[in-house]
Amino acid sequence: MMSFTYKGNQFFAEECAVADLAKAHGTPLFVYSKAAIEANWQQFAQHWPAPHKLCYAVKANSNLAVLNLLARLGAGFDIVSGGELARVLAAGGKAQDVVFSGVGKSHDEIAYALDQNIGCFNVESAAELERIQNIASEKGVVAPISIRVNPDVDAQTHPYIATGLKANKFGIAMTEALDVFRRGATLANLDMRGVDCHIGSQILSPKPFLDAAERMFDLITKLRGEGIQITHLDMGGGFGIPYQQEEKLEVSGYLQTLQEKAEKLGNLKLMLEPGRAIVGNAGIMVTKVEYYKPGSEKNFLLVDAGMNDLLRPSLYNAYHAIVPVERHDGVDEQLVDVVGPVCETGDFFGHARHLAAQEGDMLAVMNAGAYGFTMASNYNTRPRAAEVMVHGNTATLVREREPLASLWQGEHLLGDDA
Repeated sequence: MMSFTYKGNQFFAEECAVADLAKAHGTPLFVYSKAAIEANWQQFAQHWPAPHKLCYAVKANSNLAVLNLLARLGAGFDIVSGGELARVLAAGGKAQDVVFSGVGKSHDEIAYALDQNIGCFNVESAAELERIQNIASEKGVVAPISIRVNPDVDAQTHPYIATGLKANKFGIAMTEALDVFRRGATLANLDMRGVDCHIGSQILSPKPFLDAAERMFDLITKLRGEGIQITHLDMGGGFGIPYQQEEKLEVSGYLQTLQEKAEKLGNLKLMLEPGRAIVGNAGIMVTKVEYYKPGSEKNFLLVDAGMNDLLRPSLYNAYHAIVPVERHDGVDEQLVDVVGPVCETGDFFGHARHLAAQEGDMLAVMNAGAYGFTMASNYNTRPRAAEVMVHGNTATLVREREPLASLWQGEHLLGDDA
């Protein structure tokens, strides 16, 4: 399925001409394909029968329309903040279908999640375990608990998104896990029901996942041997997508192998937290060329989107393909750097790209559906972009562009006597 493709010289999102979307809603603009999100979800769901559960990682793309679509498809949700829980609820999701991850849950976030009847906490430290016990005791409730264990598996990904090594801040070391579970089992307001791990993001091989799973299965066997009846294993997310010409992760084989291994233990519900794999290739960012700037060493296309709109290239040196929204016959390609207006040398989208574009043309930055808008900021006092979702030949504005006045909403001038 090609949700983003050329028809003649025009680039389309499903049946909508991207140039028309940009003219209607301005640029920078994020465009999402409903069909692509649904297809990506089904590549997991069709191989993941009940009682196993898929929990979409909200941090990848938290637009209410995206969350609502996934809720209607039967998704659970993986969150890392109280704000993400509030978004899920506003989008029609159920707190009972939510797992709450994250290393720094505040007292207020934990209390809020308990009040909403959260599905499970993925606990990441011994101190957090004690905090949840205290809050649950004050409220007279029992908190459902899974312990995130660090399996010390190298996901062979960018160091900023590797989370499963013992040097990372996430999870509890495997050598300490038994003691933390034992402590949790003595606390009256905790229900120790699960084991959780997440080894990193943008992983394109099943081997690191399966290596981690073997270590988790061994841990569950030991816990059950001590009378701690673990009933679910959450293997997290991290499923990558091809940003260049990488080999696509073969999802079905991994899911089948994981289920076969789990069946040997018996009475074990499996959970996964896909995010990027659901929305990454289902979105693009459209930007307009403001200037062509030739130089003695480099030529630049200066566009109206900046690192505040799409941070991944600046933060990770991540590659995103860039294509013209309208192709021009007879216009030669030039070697250019595609850069934004933000006052940082690191404000770029692509180095040494072959593009035929000039002032006023529009470009589509591909695979921008995950960690695009969710990582956006107002740096340089720039409004955040609008978001549109297309379905066939219909386009729905799912987030309005921020008006300038909203950028200082909540701020106050000093009084005359200050």
